[in-house]
Amino acid sequence: MRIRGERECKDCGTRWSYYETGTPDCPNCGSLHSVGVGDRAQHTAGTATLDLSPARNLLGDRDGDVRAAAERATEDCRTFTRQHGFIDAGELAPLDETYVGALELRAVADELARAMRTDDAEEAYFLALLGGVDDGERPAPTEVPESLRAARGLAAAKAVQEYRSDAGSYLDDHPDEAVRAAFGTLGEHRKRIEALDGDVPPTTADRLVRVARELGTYLRAGDESALVTARDRLSRLG
Repeated sequence: MRIRGERECKDCGTRWSYYETGTPDCPNCGSLHSVGVGDRAQHTAGTATLDLSPARNLLGDRDGDVRAAAERATEDCRTFTRQHGFIDAGELAPLDETYVGALELRAVADELARAMRTDDAEEAYFLALLGGVDDGERPAPTEVPESLRAARGLAAAKAVQEYRSDAGSYLDDHPDEAVRAAFGTLGEHRKRIEALDGDVPPTTADRLVRVARELGTYLRAGDESALVTARDRLSRLG
C-alpha cells in the first residue's frame, strides 16, 4: 500500500517515521490524532522481529517438552510471517533467510505438534531450525529428513509467492519487462511445487528461493549478472 511515512501529532507536534514504528500512535504523548506528511510511498514491511527464545526455553528433559516448544514456535513464526513484507519506504528488500526459515519452522513445528509420535531425525531437524532461524540460519538441504521435505518445499513456495507479489508491486513503479517475465516463469515453478504439496527434493526448493533472491538483487542493484544467473537456474528447474 502507499502511505506517507512521516506523521505529525496534532496534539504535541511531534514528528516520527511510520516506516520505523509501524503505528500511528505518537511516540511522545501516545495520541492517536496525527496526520501524514510528505509524499506517499509503497510500504509493506513490518516492524516485527522473530525471537524464538521463548520456544527454546520450553525445552527440557520432560515428556512433551518438544511438543510444547513446537506449539510455541508455530505461533511465533505465524505472527512474524504475517507481519513481514518486502517493500520498505518504496525500496525493495531482499528475500531474507529468517523469513524463509520461519515459514519452514512453522510447517515443521506444526507437524510435530500434531503428530502422535515423532522419530529422532525429525526432532533433531526441528531443534536445528529452532536454534538458528531467528539468526537467519537453516540446516543444509542434505539434512532434511524425508518425512519433512514437503515442509521445506511448501515454505519455499510460500516465500516465493509473497516475494513475487511485492516485487510485482515494486515493478509497477519501476517497470522492467525482462525481470517481470522471469518472475512469471518462477511463478509457474512455484505452482508446480504447490501442486505436489511441496514434495520435491530440498535442493529444488532451495533453488526456487535462490532465483527469487537473484531477481531481487537485479532489481535493487541493477546487477545484470544476477538476472543472467537467475534465468539459468530457471532453465534448469525443469
